[in-house]
This record gives sequence, structure tokens and C-alpha cells, in this order.
Amino acid sequence: MRARRLRAVGALVAYIATIPAANMAVTHFGVVPVGLGYLAPAGVYLVGIALVLRDLARETAGRWPVAAAVLVGAALSYWLASPALATASAAAFALSEGLDFMVYEPLRKRGLLTAMVVSNLVGMLADSLVFLTLAFGSLQFLPGQLLGKAWMTAAAVAVIAARRRLATI
Repeated sequence: MRARRLRAVGALVAYIATIPAANMAVTHFGVVPVGLGYLAPAGVYLVGIALVLRDLARETAGRWPVAAAVLVGAALSYWLASPALATASAAAFALSEGLDFMVYEPLRKRGLLTAMVVSNLVGMLADSLVFLTLAFGSLQFLPGQLLGKAWMTAAAVAVIAARRRLATI
């Protein structure tokens, strides 16, 4: 029980940290290459990790602590990043989280990795559309946003799958 609580707190803290960190990355590094000739705002990698951390936090802490974590991350973003960037980020995370609730929960019965991949695909599209529109007034970086988040989701899912395989050995 104690170990589960520690995992829940760790996942929530990591998830919360990615939200302002992503905004700070955009502020300080601007646009970065994500591969295949595409560019995206620098926070893309952290948001890709955030999508996975959100699901891991939901597994250990539950859905309402994760919803509260979005609010805490947004508040930290207002303190650490520009209000315009923080607003775009908060709106994107809120929509992404709402859609994740609708997609993740029913798919969870089919397995963690299935639910994670599908909900992250939905989340990364919604997050990217809202964030880019509000923060940049353009969808110019949409392919790069999707690619960067997909890289991070794929890497995280591979690590989780490998860890689960090792745990069964």
C-alpha cells in the first residue's frame, strides 16, 4: 500500500513538472527539429512524456488527482511562463485530459499499453491543435508536434513494455 502511494505521488509530481517545464522549453528554446525535416515548439518532447505520465498517474492515483494535477501544472506555468503561453497550455492540457478520460477508461480493460497508445494519439492531436492555435495562431508546426509526441510515446511505451516483461521473468 505504501509503495503504491509513493508511486502515485511520484507519477503526479513528474506529470505536474512536465507542464511548466514544457512551457519554459518553448520560452527558452523556441522551435526545435523533431526529425524527418519537421520542426515543433521545444516543449513537444516534455508534452509527449506528460501524456504517458498522465496515464501512469491515473493508474496509481486515480482520475481526480490527475485532473487536480493539470490545475497545479497550469498554475505553475502562469508563474514561470508568459500568460499567453500558460493559457494556451492550460487549455490544451484541459481538453486533452477530458478526451483522455473518455478514451482511456473504456480501453483500459484491453490492457494498459493499448489504452495508453490510443488515448495518447487522441490527446496529442487535441493538445497540438489547441496549443498551436492559441499560442502561435497557426497550425504550421502540427506535423512536428505530432511526430515529436509520437516519438516520446513510443519510447515510453517500449520502456514500460520491457519493464513489464522483465517483471514476469
